[in-house]
Amino acid sequence: MEEFARLLDAGCEELGIVLTEKQKEQFFKYFQLLTEWNQVMNLTAITEMQEVVTKHFVDSLLVVKVFDGIRTEAYSCIDVGTGAGFPGIPLKIAFPQLQITLLDSLNKRVGFLNTVIQELGLTGITAVHGRAEDFGRNKEYREQFDLCVSRAVANLSTLSEYCLPYVKIGGEFISYKSGEIEEELSDAKGAVFLLGGRLEECSTFILPGTDIHRSLVKIVKVNG
Repeated sequence: MEEFARLLDAGCEELGIVLTEKQKEQFFKYFQLLTEWNQVMNLTAITEMQEVVTKHFVDSLLVVKVFDGIRTEAYSCIDVGTGAGFPGIPLKIAFPQLQITLLDSLNKRVGFLNTVIQELGLTGITAVHGRAEDFGRNKEYREQFDLCVSRAVANLSTLSEYCLPYVKIGGEFISYKSGEIEEELSDAKGAVFLLGGRLEECSTFILPGTDIHRSLVKIVKVNG
C-alpha cells in the first residue's frame, strides 16, 4: 500500500490533485479488485501496479486539465463504454461530489463495477448495462448530463454519435485519445456539427511519469 500510495501521489501531484488517506485506500482496493477479477474475466491487459496507477488511474484524472470545474461542481456525468470503470470510477473517488453513470454493453463487466461500487462504499454512482446507441435515444438519459466522458476505442465520428446525445445543451463531451489524431479530428467535424456539437479544443499531454502522449478532445453541445 505504501508504494502504491507513493506512485498515486506522484501522478496526482502533477495534476494538482491532493487525495485523502481514505481516497488512496479506495484506489488501492479498486486496484486489488481489478487484478483479482481479471484472473477470471478479461478486464484489462494492464495489471502491474505502477502501470495501473499511471495508465488507468492517473490517466482517468487527466480530464481536470481541460474541465477544471470537475474538481468542485456536482456535475452529472456519464462514462460511455466504461469497461472496467475508466475514467468514471477514478473520477468518482477523486471528486466524490460528481453524480456518475457508468454505461457498458457487457453484463459481466457491470457485475464487476457494482462490486467495486459496493466494496469502496461509493454513493451517487450507478452502473448500467446497455448499448450506447440505444440508451442515447432513451428520454431518461438523452440530454441529461453536464458531461460525457469516454476512453472507448472507436473513431471520433462514431464516438460522437454515441456520446453527444447524452449531453445537455451547454454541456461537454470529452474523448480520451492516444496517438496521432489530426486526421481523425478532421474527419469528425461534419458528424460533430450534425449532432449539434462544436469542436472546442484538442489538448495533448504527456502522461505523468511516462513518455506517453494523451489527447483530450473537448466537444461542446451547442444545439439539440
